[in-house]
Amino acid sequence: MLKLAQSDITLSQSALNKLEAIKSIALSLTNKGLVEQGYVDGMLNREIQNSTYLGNGIAIPHGTTDTRSMVKTTGVAVHHFPQGVDWGDGNTVFVAIGIAAKSDEHLGILKQLTKVLAADGVEERLRQAKSEQDIIALLNGDVQLEAEFDASLIQLQFPASDMVQMSAVAGGLLKNTGCAGSEFVADLVTKQPTHLGRGLWLVGSDKQVTRTGLSFVSTANDCEFDGEKLRALIAFAACNNAHQSILTTISKLVFNDKHNKLLDASTAQILALFKGEEVVSEAGDAENTAIFKIKNAHGLHARPGAMLVAEAKKFESTIRVSNLDGDGKAVNAKSLMKVIALGVKHGHQLQFSAEGPDAATALESIGKAIASGLGEG
Repeated sequence: MLKLAQSDITLSQSALNKLEAIKSIALSLTNKGLVEQGYVDGMLNREIQNSTYLGNGIAIPHGTTDTRSMVKTTGVAVHHFPQGVDWGDGNTVFVAIGIAAKSDEHLGILKQLTKVLAADGVEERLRQAKSEQDIIALLNGDVQLEAEFDASLIQLQFPASDMVQMSAVAGGLLKNTGCAGSEFVADLVTKQPTHLGRGLWLVGSDKQVTRTGLSFVSTANDCEFDGEKLRALIAFAACNNAHQSILTTISKLVFNDKHNKLLDASTAQILALFKGEEVVSEAGDAENTAIFKIKNAHGLHARPGAMLVAEAKKFESTIRVSNLDGDGKAVNAKSLMKVIALGVKHGHQLQFSAEGPDAATALESIGKAIASGLGEG
């Protein structure tokens, strides 16, 4: 795994445009002994082929396959632009991570970096960074910016008959994922939950919490608590403010009396809703899935990754993708940052799931794009 050092970070830089910024980053890679001087041409050509802007104020300029022979040692040079650099198409970059990679090990670098950089709020935190350690802590994930929440923290239609069972299950999910310990579960079942209306309840605890996260549990039984309907429970394990954006989402749903948008949702829709992604209403549409093998020799680096995301964005359906040869977690297929974070190499199998009116067509089109090489033949 990439270990960032203070020598990898160059603070408080400025550039008139992205080409000037790339040249400066290339010089840093050269001075560090990672690449030969001609590597800068590969970085500029790569930018011409396809923008290396990822989103959230972050770019990852790197060379082409033709200039890999100029890489001496795999590494990075991180430049900090607090005033921002125009990266084209209305995008502003505050942090650019120049990458030098001898083969496809750069995918591992991207996977580590983009998992951190995909979190909400990281752009502003990086822009305001005052020291190399500030940036290293953010890039290494030492600063939690997003609450833990994935499919493993959702339990739908559990046969619970009372609130104690619901709280125990919700707490157990958070314990099993490493967010909290046994004391958290014990404390959670003694808490008085808050009724948000229409059978939706909220509870939380900060007892023995090591990482902020939330779980969602619904019951298949017809039961009540304190004389009110009990349909689902949201539980928070909190040790920082990483859950604030999800609390805001819940507040808006409750204020607008849209509880059923959550109570009647599938696992994929709950994940999308809490992560601020597009949610497609189910109207009898069964979830469509398909598995495709990546043929690209160097995996899903920036250019083919961008082609895949562009294909997914053509469709209205919610589309999620997981790397069956990676950690298996599903991400939004319309987010370049999250797709690259999957660390997809040659031969890896990707599983796509789509929900919505054009789900089947979307998967067919994505399959054809992957088979054609995603712009790389």
